[in-house]
Amino acid sequence: MDNPRRHSTTSVTTTATSNGEFSLQSRSSNAPRHNVPSPADKADPGITKRTTRRSKYRHVEAYHSKLRHSSLSRDSGATTSFLGFRNLMVIVLVAMNFRLIIENFMKYGVLICIKCHDYRKQDVVLGSILFALVPCHLFIAYVIELVIARQAKNTVGQRKKDASAEENERGQQVYQRTWQFAAFFHTLNATLCLAVTSFVVYFYIHHPGIGTACEVHAIIVWLKNCSYAFTNRDFRQAMLNPSSESALPDIYSSCPYPRNITLGNLTYFWLAPTLVYQPVYPRSSHIRWSFVAKRLGEFFCLAVFMWLLSAQYATPTLRNSIDKIAIMDIASILERVMKLSTISLVIWLAGFFALFQSLLNALAEVMRFGDREFYTDWWNSSSLGTYWRSWNRPVYLFMKRHVYSPLVGRGWSAFAASTMVFFISAVLHEMLVGIPTHNIIGVAFFGMMFQLPLIAITTPLEKMHDPLGKVVGNCIFWVSFCVVGQPLGALLYFFAWQAKYGSVSRG
Repeated sequence: MDNPRRHSTTSVTTTATSNGEFSLQSRSSNAPRHNVPSPADKADPGITKRTTRRSKYRHVEAYHSKLRHSSLSRDSGATTSFLGFRNLMVIVLVAMNFRLIIENFMKYGVLICIKCHDYRKQDVVLGSILFALVPCHLFIAYVIELVIARQAKNTVGQRKKDASAEENERGQQVYQRTWQFAAFFHTLNATLCLAVTSFVVYFYIHHPGIGTACEVHAIIVWLKNCSYAFTNRDFRQAMLNPSSESALPDIYSSCPYPRNITLGNLTYFWLAPTLVYQPVYPRSSHIRWSFVAKRLGEFFCLAVFMWLLSAQYATPTLRNSIDKIAIMDIASILERVMKLSTISLVIWLAGFFALFQSLLNALAEVMRFGDREFYTDWWNSSSLGTYWRSWNRPVYLFMKRHVYSPLVGRGWSAFAASTMVFFISAVLHEMLVGIPTHNIIGVAFFGMMFQLPLIAITTPLEKMHDPLGKVVGNCIFWVSFCVVGQPLGALLYFFAWQAKYGSVSRG
């Protein structure tokens, strides 16, 4: 039907219309040669037929028409995504660990035994007694504060009756003497809290797991005791010597001193997921019990997961390292550290999520505790200093509020104050690891003190404008902390335990 006429400038297309007639349509040769059906054509596409001719391809397309850079080049303006490499690393990591699982099963079989246990009845009894008695030290601190608060109220009352300078001076002297006695009893109470627990755990509780739980509980209560005493001391000073410098945050106005010295207020602080005492905290409006159930479910599942990894994978690796450490076979020790690093890293990450994300959030929900920033993105830390400020926020806030800031306020340099913070933290870490394992060998202590030179090395990297500095700092953090530090510490404490007892069940 179609018989197009070809011209040098135009082409003619014969089209059959809906009424059977023919029409000629001319079109410029430069116009697009596409069949665009009319509405009538769409109604009956079988009627219209067109003949088109494709233009001949010309090998002159300008593919190189602008300045461009390779994706991995620094000169490239666009941000390159490494999602594919991330997926590859995850696949390789899964494959490598799956190989370790198969190798472990072929060597040892199933080592997990639910009915087997290696704790003694004495460990359980003493641990339960310590868990019941340790919180009593907080309530002893309440009694001390109650006595001092009454003395402070009497001082304020006498000042209102007699506003003379002599009476004011006398009141200040009485208050200072009272505070000296209170400081002594607070120190004695907090020290006994930690010392008695440490003594019982070190000499009478053999199982390291039960001992660690008791020691963690005692350290937490000790820190809360210190915060309770320091904070209320400053509240009293603000009440007795009101000035612009002693002004308190507005959030405390709903519960001013000494109205905060109550059993209910102290009980909330005891159970709240914080180490920093405040009379008032931000509170959520209600409790979401479904949220609590999910977080507790996560905690339980991760606790079982960590137990399985420890029993099936970590324990054989540690036991196989004893002979190598005894003869100081450096190459074999390094190989064991590298092998243990994967297991310890997985256990540590699972423990982090179980504690800071699951358990503390569940506790915060029950207590309607509003400030739930228990950690920030510590995994992106480009320096060790950033890590310690991000990883365990409750401890960091305690150290900043009650150690670092007061020392700086007294004229200490930032470095000296930081050194004192890490010294206190090092002592607590050594107590937390060395006392339950009955081996105070100083590895945890010196490991914490070694953070100071690492901070000095990585801080300049963090401040570099070049992103490479932050990448190097983050790599130093992961290698020093998770690839070398934790596995090596675990090996040394396990070796000391084996040298002393031979196994967990022997005592």
